[in-house]
Amino acid sequence: MKFNNLSLLLAVALPLAAQARSTAPIVSLTSKRAFVNNSNKNDIATAAASAVQAALADVIPSGGDAGPLSQAAGLSEADAPLIADIEMLSNMLAEVVKRENPTVYDLYTRFRKHGMDRAANPDDLKPLEEMKKLAFDVSPIDNLGVMKTFSIALNLVNAAEVNHRMRLVRQAERDALHHVGPLPNVEDSVRGTMDILIETDNVDPDKIFEKLTTQKCEIVLTAHPTEVNRKTMLLKYRKISELLAHLERSDLSPFERAEALNNMRAIIAAIWGSDEIRRVKPTVQKEAAGGNAVIESVLWDAVPSYLRKLDAQCRVTLGKKLPVDCAPIKFASWIGGDRDGNPNCTPEVTLEVITHQRLRAAKMFLHDLNQLYSELAISSRFSGKLNELAANIQNSPDHREKYRRVIGHLRKRLVRTIKECESKLSDITNSVNILSTSHASGAFKGWEDVEPIVKANDLMAPLKVIYNSLVETGFELVADGLVSDIIRRIAVFGMTLVPLDIREESTRHTLALDAITRELGIGSYKEWDEEARLNRQLQRVGRRGEIE
Repeated sequence: MKFNNLSLLLAVALPLAAQARSTAPIVSLTSKRAFVNNSNKNDIATAAASAVQAALADVIPSGGDAGPLSQAAGLSEADAPLIADIEMLSNMLAEVVKRENPTVYDLYTRFRKHGMDRAANPDDLKPLEEMKKLAFDVSPIDNLGVMKTFSIALNLVNAAEVNHRMRLVRQAERDALHHVGPLPNVEDSVRGTMDILIETDNVDPDKIFEKLTTQKCEIVLTAHPTEVNRKTMLLKYRKISELLAHLERSDLSPFERAEALNNMRAIIAAIWGSDEIRRVKPTVQKEAAGGNAVIESVLWDAVPSYLRKLDAQCRVTLGKKLPVDCAPIKFASWIGGDRDGNPNCTPEVTLEVITHQRLRAAKMFLHDLNQLYSELAISSRFSGKLNELAANIQNSPDHREKYRRVIGHLRKRLVRTIKECESKLSDITNSVNILSTSHASGAFKGWEDVEPIVKANDLMAPLKVIYNSLVETGFELVADGLVSDIIRRIAVFGMTLVPLDIREESTRHTLALDAITRELGIGSYKEWDEEARLNRQLQRVGRRGEIE
């Protein structure tokens, strides 16, 4: 059974190593993966040991500036905080493993020592031979524990490097004497590109601004990144990065520091006790939920944050303010609409996915407007358009605070939107939980009497009236806060989070168009050659790309 044990070690090592890298794409195992197709036990033991050694090479980084520290040639003084973070996280993980499974802890530390010896002297083959012997006799259950430990260790290194890269960026900005701006001063950033175009290529700043405000970069989400990574794990590793940044504060009291360290230990213990990979193949709905989780946990805050920085950079470098509804970045998704070769992605599934997306968007915008309602208690100095908009809203308790009057009405409309989405999902699945709607209904009386928000402009238009009113009446600093963030979220995500691309097998497209052309009495699309198909389609497409 030793042969099978070693095969299991490889089977576990490689997917977990790949998973560790996909969680935070800072370090790559591409050049270090050991793929084996050999029945010889010694060869398999060698490959298993090599896989562990490859993992250890990343856990014990060698420093440097270019690329991940784990792949660099030497350490610099600036990398010392990262090494301290990695050592601290590694010790915390070791404490958890030692307490939970002493056998796995012993194996982990022995593999780790052999790997460190091998990394210190690559020409010495003795540590590799020792790893081979150790890997040869490990039981299947211990294989799993050891490789899980290394997988967590790799992810903790990634979390530390995420924080360290931000640390280096902030330090470089503090040390800069002549270059001032919110975006990183590196050549491949927007800021660096602006500087090169203006200073080296003598491009007119107005032309750069025009191109920047009219371009559209669409990033498409697919199911592939969500097939392995679990939302709960992504959030835990992100929290570790945030806690590392928090610990750098110089004003922390001893209790605050101890509390942050205990929180970090608790997170690592929870990670050890959790499955890092799914045990069951996710459904299309689960994959779509994973895509939504990326938007909720990362993009919802990251996009307006980046656009604020881009706006500030435009003011500094180009002398112009970025339009508040400018969205040079867009997102789309295939998840739930990719039916090409996926029999599980049916029209019913697509309907469920897009309804869930609309529901999540409405709930997140409702959360934003709740916060905005609390902030905008201004009771004087309104623009004419704001006064007109507020006057059209009936049965509001906010008489003098007209911004709240408008926002309160929008909140009711979002509650109505949530109610309708949950009702539709209930019809589709017969299992949706509508407790959140019941709670929201009690908080916003009169939601039954308003129309739901269907189009993004239904929410965008009144918020832009609020924004313009604040600017016109001297509250521009207020306008550039949460109001701007919400407007930018609407511009990027709309009321559906992302538009869903429908990808279908070509035969189905042909049959659908054939049914249309036969119904119109113009012939059989299926029987036309390619040239006839193109000519017929061009004839029936209007100037704006609409079918006539």
